[in-house]
This record gives sequence, structure tokens and C-alpha cells, in this order.
Amino acid sequence: MTIVLGCLLGAGTLLTASPFLWPQRRAPLKSHGNWTHRYRSRMAQAGLGSLPVAAFITLSVVVAIASAALAQATLGVQPLTVVATINGLLLPTALVSWRAAGKRRANRTVWPDVVDHLVSAVRSGLALPDSVAGLAQTGPASVRSAFAEFDRDYRMTGNFAHSIDRLKNSLADPVADRILETLRMAREVGGSDLTVVLRSLAHWLRQDTAVRQEVEARQSWIVNAAKLGVAAPWLVLLLLASRPEAAHAYNTPAGLLVILGGLVVSVLAYRVMITLGKLPEERRWFQ
Repeated sequence: MTIVLGCLLGAGTLLTASPFLWPQRRAPLKSHGNWTHRYRSRMAQAGLGSLPVAAFITLSVVVAIASAALAQATLGVQPLTVVATINGLLLPTALVSWRAAGKRRANRTVWPDVVDHLVSAVRSGLALPDSVAGLAQTGPASVRSAFAEFDRDYRMTGNFAHSIDRLKNSLADPVADRILETLRMAREVGGSDLTVVLRSLAHWLRQDTAVRQEVEARQSWIVNAAKLGVAAPWLVLLLLASRPEAAHAYNTPAGLLVILGGLVVSVLAYRVMITLGKLPEERRWFQ
């Protein structure tokens, strides 16, 4: 009996100390700090989800080299060549971000219609997979291709959860994540209030879209002022650099400091103005 009690005491002590001796190693989460994950999500929002990140980085480097060569051949001012190289390196990223923001802004008005189509399909007696797949024909034109991919994937695998995950990656939109997670929960646990929840979500989305459009219209002057304020000094600098005596002055160390200092001030001022005029964007919590 003493031996049994001793073994039990030792086992209890070992189990108590095990979390400190052998801590569990969790798999790294897909956080928003992962730059590769952020790039993939942004490229998917812009409709470039099939483009590898390495190819995109290579394209950015090629554009930077071409911009540097063009600036050096045209103006011959080394500080401006440095600025052109930086701008060329960031230009593809800016274009992708601009296209992703435009696509998200355009899709913000179609998600209530998507929810309405889902409600109609569910109320007519269709199963959830068939209701989602039916959006490839009845849904808004801008998202039909993504739902057509879901239809093909579900027909091949028969796995609703896997097909929903692929659809979320294809759409790469926080509102779509919320809708699809609601459908996943209804599929897994059931419930008779799915149509009520979807109708409430559609009503909230319409209100949010109306408020955002009104605020964006009122704050558009801030964004336009920021763009004009940043572009105007550099246009004047390009005109001055076209003169030989100005190009010679800007090729000195003092000219380099003036141009790089102006670049830093322009970037900081632009970011401050954009931050003041930008509405908070929803984050993708269900990834």
C-alpha cells in the first residue's frame, strides 16, 4: 500500500510540474504581423491571388531598376535617381493596395444582395451548399466567379468546411468571412434562426455602407489635398532639375540632403493627412 501511495504521489507531482518542464509548443498563428500573409491577403483582394509573392517582389525590383535608369538618363541627378528607385520599388505595392481598396469598396454594396439571395434560397428549401453554389448564377456579377469556384470544389470534395475555407481565401473580405462563418455554424450545429440572422446582417450592412459613403464623400477633400500637397513640390523640383545649373547644384551633398529631407517630410505629411481622412477598415478575424 505504501508503494502504491508513493507512486500516486510521484505521478501527481510530475503532472503538476509538467506544464513548466515541458511547455506545449503551439503552432504559429496567422497574425497580421506576418508580412507574407498580409501580402497574400492584399493580393487576393486585388484579384491577384494566383501570383506568387516571390514573383511580385521580383516585379517590384525590376520596376525600381527601370525607374532608376530612366531618371538617371533623363535628369542625371543622383538624388532624384534614388527617389525614383524608392518610388519604383513601392509602385507595384501601391497599385495592388489601390486596386484592393477599390474592390473592397465596390463589394461593400453587393454583400447585402448576396445575403438576400441566400435568404431566398434557404427559405425555398435548398440545402446550404446548394444555396451558396447558386450564387454563381444568381449572385452579383463581381463575385460570381468565386462562388463558381466553390461550386466546382464542393462537387469534387463534398467537404463543405474545406470549400468554405477556400472561398474565404478567394474573396479575402471581412464581410464575406462573417457571412460564410455564419453559414458554417448553421451547417454544423443547425438552427431555425438562420434567415433571421442573415436578414439582420443585411440590414446592418446596408446601414454601414450608407454611413461610410457619406463620410467618405465629406472627407474626400482631405485625401485630395494630401495628394496635391505631395505632388506639387516634386513637380516643381522636376522642372528645376531639367536645367543644367540646377542639376549640378542638386548633385552636391547639400542637394542630396535637401531632396532626401523633402522626401521624408513629404512621406510623413502625406501619411498624417491620409490617416486623418481614412475610415477604420474591418480586420479579417475569421481566417
